[in-house]
Amino acid sequence: MLLTVDVGNTNTVLGLYEGEELIVDWRISTDKQKTIDEYGILLLNLFSSEDLELEEVDKMIISSVVPPVINILEEVAVRYFGLEPLIVGPGVKTGMEIRVDNPKEVGADRIVNAIAAYELYDGPLVIVDFGTATTFCAVSEDGAYLGGSIAPGINISAEALFSQAAKLPKIELAVPENVIGKNTHDSLQSGIIYGYIDLVNGIVKRMKEEFAPEAKVVATGGLSDLISPATEEININHQFLTLEGLRIISERN
Repeated sequence: MLLTVDVGNTNTVLGLYEGEELIVDWRISTDKQKTIDEYGILLLNLFSSEDLELEEVDKMIISSVVPPVINILEEVAVRYFGLEPLIVGPGVKTGMEIRVDNPKEVGADRIVNAIAAYELYDGPLVIVDFGTATTFCAVSEDGAYLGGSIAPGINISAEALFSQAAKLPKIELAVPENVIGKNTHDSLQSGIIYGYIDLVNGIVKRMKEEFAPEAKVVATGGLSDLISPATEEININHQFLTLEGLRIISERN
């Protein structure tokens, strides 16, 4: 079986594949302070909870935007799984041309998402990943990565507001029924959620006008289930797009 690991700034998502089928997935907090053995014990417990054995994994691929965690997980793979993991980065076959000024600057997760979306839905595409940051990526009709846009994630934006405005309470992030709030709670929900929805719609529209008006728009990431249904521009919501991309890259290598 193949273990895919997507390390983000806030969360790490793991998926276990048997062939092309995702049989189980887990979401854990990304922690740069965890030791090799702490990650190892965590993985042992996760596998045990699904009546799985670590020995069933014969391949592992890691994508990370948090460099210190890569070395830790490499050691975890060797010590607990007895294998060398594939790390997404320079030298790995992706099958995708990167048409940007400096390809090494592009986050591994953005390339992985682009590969999965193009494989599943063809191009042209706009991919929106709702993570710690919200990233927007453009993929051409012939499958080249063209670049994109990066915005603060909705949680970062909300936390900045709560921390700087002493009288404003923290609220649950949910789509409110009305834009005009009748109290502080509803007004905050309206401003944060509808403001973010319009940010997404606006950037996607501008990107499509710039390179491909007919582009399909694919969303992924931890908060895609919240925002995607309320937008006008997003056509497809795929929660595990990054894991699919890692599976595809593993097959190509």
